[in-house]
Amino acid sequence: MHSTIERVTQRIVERSQASRTAYLNRIDKAAEEGPSRKSLSCSNLAHGMAANTKDEKKLLSGRQVPNIAIVSAYNDMLSAHQPFETYPEAIKKTALAEGAIAQFAGGTPAMCDGVTQGQDGMDLSLFSRDVIALSTGIALSHNMFDATLCLGICDKIVPGLLIGALSFGHLPTVFVPAGPMVSGLSNKEKARIREEFAAGKIGRDELLEAESAAYHGAGTCTFYGTANSNQMLMEFMGLQMPSGSFVNPGTVLRERLTEEAVRCVLRNTHLGDNYIPVGRVVDEKAVVNSIIGLLATGGSTNHTIHLIAMARAAGVIIDWQDFDELSRCIPLLARVYPNGIADVNHFHAAGGLGFIMSELLEAGLLHDDVLTILGHGLSNFCKEPFIEDDGLDWRPAPRESLDLDIVRPSSEPFDAEGGLRLVHGNVGRAMVKVSAVAKEHQAIKAPARVFRSQQEFADAFNAGELEQDFVAVLAFQGPQAIGMPELHKLTPYLGVLQNRGFRVALLTDGRMSGASGKVLAAIQVVPEALAGGSLGLIRDGDVISIDAEAGVLHADTDEPLDSREPDVPDLTDSHNGMGRDMFVTFRTQTTSAEEGASIFSGN
Repeated sequence: MHSTIERVTQRIVERSQASRTAYLNRIDKAAEEGPSRKSLSCSNLAHGMAANTKDEKKLLSGRQVPNIAIVSAYNDMLSAHQPFETYPEAIKKTALAEGAIAQFAGGTPAMCDGVTQGQDGMDLSLFSRDVIALSTGIALSHNMFDATLCLGICDKIVPGLLIGALSFGHLPTVFVPAGPMVSGLSNKEKARIREEFAAGKIGRDELLEAESAAYHGAGTCTFYGTANSNQMLMEFMGLQMPSGSFVNPGTVLRERLTEEAVRCVLRNTHLGDNYIPVGRVVDEKAVVNSIIGLLATGGSTNHTIHLIAMARAAGVIIDWQDFDELSRCIPLLARVYPNGIADVNHFHAAGGLGFIMSELLEAGLLHDDVLTILGHGLSNFCKEPFIEDDGLDWRPAPRESLDLDIVRPSSEPFDAEGGLRLVHGNVGRAMVKVSAVAKEHQAIKAPARVFRSQQEFADAFNAGELEQDFVAVLAFQGPQAIGMPELHKLTPYLGVLQNRGFRVALLTDGRMSGASGKVLAAIQVVPEALAGGSLGLIRDGDVISIDAEAGVLHADTDEPLDSREPDVPDLTDSHNGMGRDMFVTFRTQTTSAEEGASIFSGN
């Protein structure tokens, strides 16, 4: 095992000792009470199975047959989640064939960042994660269940489902994906057309045609954003069937993997000899493995927030220093858009997660001694499924890359480092993703241009006011201010300016997420501006230094930053309309981005 990984893991163990011990004591106490339905009165149980068939009621009343809770984020607006419509019946059928019961315990909201990007609804995006966690808790609160299947894929949904499931950490839990849509318009071409639209070279009709050719069917978006990073994380945590993340919807293999997820969670219940509760699977080493998976594949910056919140739900405390130190020893083994031209279907075909995991384990860059849904050992996940005689046949994952432009061995990485960096200084602390940023653009020293909104930036661009080197500063975008929206509306404009030869960057307490691209961006600044952070004190003309390699985030000013009075904008319009008025408690109670931007304390 690499010495840095050992050191960081041990530091996390020591930091988390009190909170992790308290969490394990809590779930162990719940487990001691035995299968859930033992505590229900006859009236309680009668309500819980009133709609079941006579035969199913007989099984449930015996109290020795496992009952699986299905918690689903299905809706038919999200292409990634539309396939889940038919999953509950298939799961129930498989469970019954195994002598068990499955009940649809509850649905969770599932909003799409692709639909809300640049819209008012995006201000609810991050908060939806904790709403999903709460709704998962409600679904499981009936105490009817011995295991959980979580059906979810996209950005805030998987983290929310896991946070909720960890509150019921004594229950075995398996995550069930639906897979990515088949490849459409290439991501490189999509990005080019977006930049042409931003530059006024093409109209909205051409833009919509391109977007519809990229997002064209059922399944997850095919770029390697937060949704597909989620799928990777669930495999690296040992919570999802091996090499199943990127199997397309509507295929026989996808159906067989779902059936196997049912059988897997049934093997792990308290009623058998192989009890594997989710709260024991998600421990300090599993969390470190998930960070390493994120770094090795060039995954979403959103997980520098979500992973912190998920870990805290299991009593494990991590911070951005952990990401930074691990990033400096983890090689980048994948190039998937926006870090390359391939999509996740190409990535899967070239070797996929099984290949990446095998490489990291062999190089001593992952903890193998972990508990997973398949038992002890992450090496159990270095395999991939195939159809044989209408069933599943598991074979070893590829040991050679089938396309060195997409995946590489640890001996020949795309980069010696993972590409996530912590920068800090008199402005605060922020994260930078450099895996898609050319070396010559990974540092900047330029005057600040301060904007209060993405639209204000777009207006300045369209007026020709940004033909210069500058750092765009967008403060008061944090979770306490307006909910920490993603700021992708800026990406095409900044890309155009960089293409024109200007040195540009972004500095914000908002987010950029899995689509962070070729422009340097110091994001998620803490303390955020509304919480008194120095970001809100920056003025036009202050010279901003961002250096990803040196870890620098500094503002040179005529007078000390702390001598200035904050210029707090009127945020009223961002707190009302599109449901935002209902989230005042979230804005006032949320923790900082480096603490997971959550309404839950987590320890």
